[in-house]
Amino acid sequence: MPITPRTLSGFKDKLPHEAYAKSKMIKSLIESFESFGFPPIETPHLEYAEILKKQGSDEIQKEMYHFKDHGDREVALRFDLTVPLARFLAQYKNELGLPFKRYCIGNVFRGERAQRGRYREFTQCDFDILGTNSIGADCEIIQVIYASLKNLGLENFTININNRKIFNGLCSYLSLENQVVEILRIIDKIDKIGLDSVKLELSEKLKLNDKDIEFLIDFLNIKQEGCTNGIFTKLEKYKILDSKLQEGIAELEELCNLLENIIPSKNYKINLSIARGLGYYTGIIYETTLDDLQDLGSVCSGGRYDNLISNFSSDNISGVGASIGLDRLLAGLESLQLIKANNPANAIIIPLNNLKYAYKIAKNLRENGLNIEVYGEVVKPKKSLQYANNKNYKWAIILGEEEEKTNTLTLKNMLDGSQNTETIESTLSILNNCGK
Repeated sequence: MPITPRTLSGFKDKLPHEAYAKSKMIKSLIESFESFGFPPIETPHLEYAEILKKQGSDEIQKEMYHFKDHGDREVALRFDLTVPLARFLAQYKNELGLPFKRYCIGNVFRGERAQRGRYREFTQCDFDILGTNSIGADCEIIQVIYASLKNLGLENFTININNRKIFNGLCSYLSLENQVVEILRIIDKIDKIGLDSVKLELSEKLKLNDKDIEFLIDFLNIKQEGCTNGIFTKLEKYKILDSKLQEGIAELEELCNLLENIIPSKNYKINLSIARGLGYYTGIIYETTLDDLQDLGSVCSGGRYDNLISNFSSDNISGVGASIGLDRLLAGLESLQLIKANNPANAIIIPLNNLKYAYKIAKNLRENGLNIEVYGEVVKPKKSLQYANNKNYKWAIILGEEEEKTNTLTLKNMLDGSQNTETIESTLSILNNCGK
């Protein structure tokens, strides 16, 4: 019996129009990264399990795909691109030099519950700066986030910014230093489960008393209204509680001062409820949401992770970076109709008489910068034009005996049905000016 074709639960094939829309988005992002001087790197999908198991929350550990390979080695599929980066830098730091920038685009794997725009295999897109403690690096990462989303056509998005040092200072003040990671992981779920459920988990799971819970919740409820100056006025009284808390607030103030007049104030804000569940973040953190699609969740998140490299090297190398969830962002762009899955080619050539001549004209047009598909056989126009329609071509180039004799083209607009006789030069001008 034939095998039933099917995909695993939580995994997804991409049809040509979906894959092309994604490739267009990736091309735009790469242009944004490289405009800031970030070069690409690549790391394997599969790592030694011990490299990945030392990082991430308990939840991430449960979601990790790990097994023994043919050499009886414990291996695991990467769950993000940041831990492999730490291993990469520790392994090649003498060749790379510091500070080191990079971007990396690749698939990662988490055995979590599938949801809209999120699957068990999904593509991440990371960009990082390593080897500097300067807050300028944090500022630049936020600038890259802004530029990347802006270049994709997005206007209404918010980069929510916080600092893990603030949480560390709060927990230190409350004598909860040993539970800071667990507290952060619960607080990080505030958008998913709500404030009341967070309070319940802090009480039942971590046994925090009501007074400490109320103190934490009151702090989380401090909101930015208008410019960032207002929230720093509200935070002033907390600085005296703990030195780490004071340091975290001061870093946020310095960051906002750097960002002023660099990116629009409407696109970033201080959000004290942002926690980032992964345990390796140590400083400024951020999550980016689309204002018109709040239920989509964060499309770009990250932060500073000064201690990550220490698991692989005795060197103290700091890092800061962000990750764009490409599949989730693509779902958002499609919902907002900001990306359309058109054809990769500018036009299709329809040969009515001579296939060899069609290939000759296609070669000429490609050499002049156009992407051209040729319908690969001579058939009745009805069939080949229907093919062009099915592939959403705006332009078809029809080549018959008369066109070959006069060295001209018939350029047909597939949207309105109009057609005109053109030279190769005029065809180039029209197609270059109107796009795909």
